[in-house]
Amino acid sequence: MEKTDITIIGAGVIGLAIAAEISRPDLNVFILEKNHAHGGGISSRNSEVIHGGIYYPAGSMKASLCAVGNKILYGLAAKHKIPHRRTGKLIVAVTRNEIEELEHLYSNGRENGIAGLSMISKKQTAGLEPNIQALAALHSPDTGIISVHDLMNYFLTEALRRKAQIVYNTEVAGIEKDSGRWRIFTQNKKGEAFEFSSACVVNAAGLESDTIADMIGNNYQLHYCKGDYCSISGVREGIVQRLIYPVPEKKNIGLGVHLTMDLNGRLKLGPDTTYIDRKEDYHVAAGKAEIFFQSARKFLPFLKRENIQPDMSGIRPKLQGPDDDFRDFVIKEDASGFINLVGIESPGMTASPAIARFVKDKYLG
Repeated sequence: MEKTDITIIGAGVIGLAIAAEISRPDLNVFILEKNHAHGGGISSRNSEVIHGGIYYPAGSMKASLCAVGNKILYGLAAKHKIPHRRTGKLIVAVTRNEIEELEHLYSNGRENGIAGLSMISKKQTAGLEPNIQALAALHSPDTGIISVHDLMNYFLTEALRRKAQIVYNTEVAGIEKDSGRWRIFTQNKKGEAFEFSSACVVNAAGLESDTIADMIGNNYQLHYCKGDYCSISGVREGIVQRLIYPVPEKKNIGLGVHLTMDLNGRLKLGPDTTYIDRKEDYHVAAGKAEIFFQSARKFLPFLKRENIQPDMSGIRPKLQGPDDDFRDFVIKEDASGFINLVGIESPGMTASPAIARFVKDKYLG
């Protein structure tokens, strides 16, 4: 039976970041990916935002790993020419009650050690973004955007350069303990079975991470939370320069329908939050355009209904159910040599290099 040292299940941004961090020529590292290419799941269906770490409870993994990941990402992107831009972000209040919520966010962000945050007035907001509407705003200068595909390509290139191997179209069918190692049973798209032995397993399987964990008796339950996006067209180029967010939803379920942009300046609204049955359904209903228009026009008065069209969607692997309070990332060695990463939703992409370092230092160093 073929043997390897470390097997990483999942070639999304988290799995690839870990592979890049831990791989070296004297270590046999396998990456298993069920799709035909890396990053084909949730990693390629997001806003591509480099988050600052404002929203998450102080002391949580989401807060600390996001803040560290933010700094690492900008350094990596600059050094390795990964397309990115430090756009900055405004979280805007459009009612008096929302100003109080902004102040809570500001305090939370400061407690999380987020540098450069500032509360700004209506006049100051208009000075930065004259085409939006707000009574006040929280300014986050270190929020930005990055090409997630280029980031994943960088991580994969680094892992392969350090002699890791990746196998596509291969799904994990079962895992069991065998003589102090992990026997992994796989099946490819042709239905062909293959099994091998690994000293260590890293479960970075995204939407199926709870399924993989359950194979060794770890009981986690993910909730699929869909986020739809709508594209914006027919507005003046450069009408906004920063990402514009409303005051977020309660219990950190979502950040509210917000305005983002890609590196070419194309504008997009979303994502919203809808808990769905456990299936990968990426259809965006035509009616979402009207819903998004009604939501966003409160702070983006330049929008007209005809500017908004349904676009793409993504699915968050949430540990937090619709009626639950905040749930943090799970990054844990649940059995000797078996490391689970479950519920890695936003800010997972931002945190990815910090997560990789954490996993290496705590479990694989």
